[in-house]
Amino acid sequence: MKCFYYFRERSRSQQQKSAPVLRDEQKSDLSATDSSSTKRGSKSSSSAVSEATSHRSIPSLYEEKAHNLRVFSFSELRNATNDFSRLLKIGEGGFGSVYKGFVKPVGGQGDRTVVAIKKLNASGLQGHKQWVAEVQFLGVVEHPNLVKLMGYCGVDGERGIQRLLVYEYMPNKSLDDHLFNRALPVLPWNTRLQIVLGAAQGLEYLHEGLEVQVIYRDFKASNVLLDGDFKPKLSDFGLAREGPTDGHTHVSTAVVGTYGYAAPDYIETGHLTTKSDVWSFGVVLYEILTGRRSLDRNRPRSEQKLLDWVKQYPANNKKFFMIMDPRLQNQYSQGAARRIAKLADVCLSKVSKDRPKMSEVVEDLRQAIQDSESGKPQDTAGSIWVPRK
Repeated sequence: MKCFYYFRERSRSQQQKSAPVLRDEQKSDLSATDSSSTKRGSKSSSSAVSEATSHRSIPSLYEEKAHNLRVFSFSELRNATNDFSRLLKIGEGGFGSVYKGFVKPVGGQGDRTVVAIKKLNASGLQGHKQWVAEVQFLGVVEHPNLVKLMGYCGVDGERGIQRLLVYEYMPNKSLDDHLFNRALPVLPWNTRLQIVLGAAQGLEYLHEGLEVQVIYRDFKASNVLLDGDFKPKLSDFGLAREGPTDGHTHVSTAVVGTYGYAAPDYIETGHLTTKSDVWSFGVVLYEILTGRRSLDRNRPRSEQKLLDWVKQYPANNKKFFMIMDPRLQNQYSQGAARRIAKLADVCLSKVSKDRPKMSEVVEDLRQAIQDSESGKPQDTAGSIWVPRK
């Protein structure tokens, strides 16, 4: 699915830069909890701005770790991909193509390493901004469930603007491929649970495990990549944003993401919080259960929108199992399936504050896996997380 834009961000004419540098725009995007703090010239507004600028931002954190990233030349990456051969193309998205490549160690001595190289389309400021975001965010974060950025290339030359990113290679493609591509083997139930748990742990780290809160903003099955052991890693941080600082409830921003995964409150207001990611996670939970995409125009009209369809078969209903992926051939824990559906429902709460934190989601998924492994019957699946009043 292609990314959408409900509003176009106001783009300022500025010179493209080859290094991953972007002016920090967080200050103007912060929305305070107290409406009086938004009044221009008020003391509360001044204190809010001071508070917003006191925390260390992603760009400042990036400066400390930038030396860990390798700066590639364009010729290196062109050679690594046999001049970006179509035979080595392994993916394509709204912001560029991804190629399998082979890079030599620094200095040119030693065995080559297999990598994935994303070559962004020369689409001007927006493409550059997303390239910068990926370099900065992935240059700061470090977690087993986040894809590793090995380096980048940024060149402004006679051949135009070249923006490339070099990642660790993920041989088993994406969760999207294994759920929906009928040419690939069926993804077993327990593997699905382990993948979704790992993805949840990646989001938990972004939301709660860093000095600065990170909102992923584009969680979907195609952005969950799988390594050789089918361990999941979140990829594509071009739309990630810093979360609100202390004293603020949300970040106000242009609404971007993928249709079918974006939270309705975010779409309607442009107010971005970690609970926007939680909604997207709830959508993917139902994709895991059903083997269906969030939006599928090839199905009957009443079944095209996944969330509308599953509402007819609530987790406590005898007909619930009609939504389960038939490719599983009933090889799954019914109790764990019900638990995950209930978890998905609270993640999809219309009121964002009623959605759980990702740490709570992780805990419930662990319990679902225990239920699945112990073979608990469906009527003793245990309690589900409920919003605290």
